[in-house]
Amino acid sequence: MKYSMKIVVLAGGISTERDVSLVTGSMIYKALKKKGHDLVLLDVYLGYGQNADDIFDIDKDWCDNFGTISEVNPDISAVKAKRRDNPECVIGPNVIKICSQADIVFLALHGQNGEDGRIQAMFDLLDIRYTGTDYLSSALAMDKAISKELFHKYGIPTPKGITICRNEMKLVDAWCIFPCIVKVNCGGSSVGVYMAKDKKQLDEALEKAFAFENRVIIEQYIDGREFSVGVLDGRALPVIEIAPKVGFYDYKNKYQAGSTVETCPAELDGNVTKAMQSCAEAVYRTLRLKTYARMDFRMDNELKFYCLEANTLPGMTPTSLLPQEAAAVGMDFSDLCQKIIEISMRKYV
Repeated sequence: MKYSMKIVVLAGGISTERDVSLVTGSMIYKALKKKGHDLVLLDVYLGYGQNADDIFDIDKDWCDNFGTISEVNPDISAVKAKRRDNPECVIGPNVIKICSQADIVFLALHGQNGEDGRIQAMFDLLDIRYTGTDYLSSALAMDKAISKELFHKYGIPTPKGITICRNEMKLVDAWCIFPCIVKVNCGGSSVGVYMAKDKKQLDEALEKAFAFENRVIIEQYIDGREFSVGVLDGRALPVIEIAPKVGFYDYKNKYQAGSTVETCPAELDGNVTKAMQSCAEAVYRTLRLKTYARMDFRMDNELKFYCLEANTLPGMTPTSLLPQEAAAVGMDFSDLCQKIIEISMRKYV
């Protein structure tokens, strides 16, 4: 694809992963600029309050006000205070109008109202082209409980776990596997994820998790090493290992430079590497994914690995994993962004 395209990079929003999305968006915007495309970088929630006619003719650096990732979750109430029209509407002023002018929208969104299929479904109805997988597979992957059910059905190894709602706390009494992980059902970037070593810590973790949403997963903690495998157009990229210097791979360790040691390709036996890559591709097919995704794994001391989840819009920040995996096969960041667009466009042929 050699010709210049009109591309909207859509980022931001009001999920707990807002800050990650903003940095992802700015990185993609700069990378595609190098490829000669005409670009607009847009916050899906704040939108654009000025005249949006002929938006691609405006000479403007759209990266202004796109910040960095802090060690704590973004203050969503402060973001909502910036909206003048309707703070409860997740789509900002002129967002649809601007996206309709583009050849394709590069989705740099993460979390709720971005990675869960709602934006994708809306764009399908409005005949707006976008990158990544479709609304159905987005929803399947975002809902960890449904993902785990499909993993069990199709023989994908995954940790033991249960899903509970606020009114089902009696199910917790039967849980006896420690240490364990408590995580929100539809979260990402390790927001709302806690480790519990005993019943008391489990109760405390559940209280924290329920502050994010009403459906929570309790899952067996796999003591061992952590890995991730990107899949691009159905084929696995090299395996990357993530080793946090302190604690586990939480929000801070994911996005603060120097918090983890990341090795790509991971130092694994060749057979284990192939098996994990094959499993990542199987997850891609199981969840009906398209274009690209990233699968997270943990492996115990007996070299048995388990898939934790699939990320349909993986981060593209300076510390993100998918760009490192692509680089390991000679694909720089700009080429990766370009490749994602090319694969995504096939959906519309």
